[in-house]
Amino acid sequence: MRFDLIDLRLFFLVVETGSITQGAARANMALPSASARLRGMEAAIGLPLLERGRRGVRPTPAGDALMHHARIVLRQMERMRGELGEYSKGLKAHIRLLANTAAMTEFLPQALAPYLARHPNVDIDLKERLSSDIVKAVAGGFAEIGIISDAVDHGALQLLPFAIDRLVLVVPRDHPLAREPRVAFQDVVGQDFVGLSAGSALQDYLGEHAARAGQPLSFRVRMRTFEGVCRMVEHGVGLGIVPETAAKKCRRSMAIRAVRLTDGWATRRLSLCMRELDQLPLHARDLVGHLAGHLAAGGTAHS
Repeated sequence: MRFDLIDLRLFFLVVETGSITQGAARANMALPSASARLRGMEAAIGLPLLERGRRGVRPTPAGDALMHHARIVLRQMERMRGELGEYSKGLKAHIRLLANTAAMTEFLPQALAPYLARHPNVDIDLKERLSSDIVKAVAGGFAEIGIISDAVDHGALQLLPFAIDRLVLVVPRDHPLAREPRVAFQDVVGQDFVGLSAGSALQDYLGEHAARAGQPLSFRVRMRTFEGVCRMVEHGVGLGIVPETAAKKCRRSMAIRAVRLTDGWATRRLSLCMRELDQLPLHARDLVGHLAGHLAAGGTAHS
């Protein structure tokens, strides 16, 4: 049997997305061509590689074995591209980085900008995910680097400190709670809230804790950004929960107050996670060092 790199990358993306259509799109391939390649791979091996169903596809035992080797081959290719990228201006290197909501919005913009400015031959595929999903993705080889909270089990992944993320309750300046230094989530969970858009990793995290408190959050409206949440709170639409860094920025121009939550889960340590630092491609190791060094040197993410 003979599989080329295009075959392996297509198969990898199909399994990663759970969909032939989505995998073909990510591989920049027409669906008929992708389907034909997959059938050709199955014909070459003499076994089905994918179980096809109404909700997508998943690998068969033979497909799991192929996925394991495809991951190794593609990871080695990424490493080669990264190391050659140090010498060739025409060769692009790619880093897959997954982060939770707070890291994505509050910490990464100022940390990534100088790195990308200094490395024009590196592209970063940055996606927002729940910390628990990030652990699975990095452990499974679907991303080189993740940024997770200490609330999840990181398994065998290596960790490096990244930032402290404190969640605060945001209320209008004239709200009775504005005079309180701290408040328990249990005491406010029954009130109206302004939330983030569905699919936000932070909103899912808050939803889990609301469920544990025995009462799901009631949203009057959902916004795409922390600034949008704070603007709605300023006008009395509802209460909000956002990172303290976001609240500090918004209260400079909005009539809001930030009240710290007494719950332990509201203060999260964010960490960089990876399978093995010394096994990462050169450009990915360099990015890890930059992110850890940026914050260790007193970067604005701690403000």
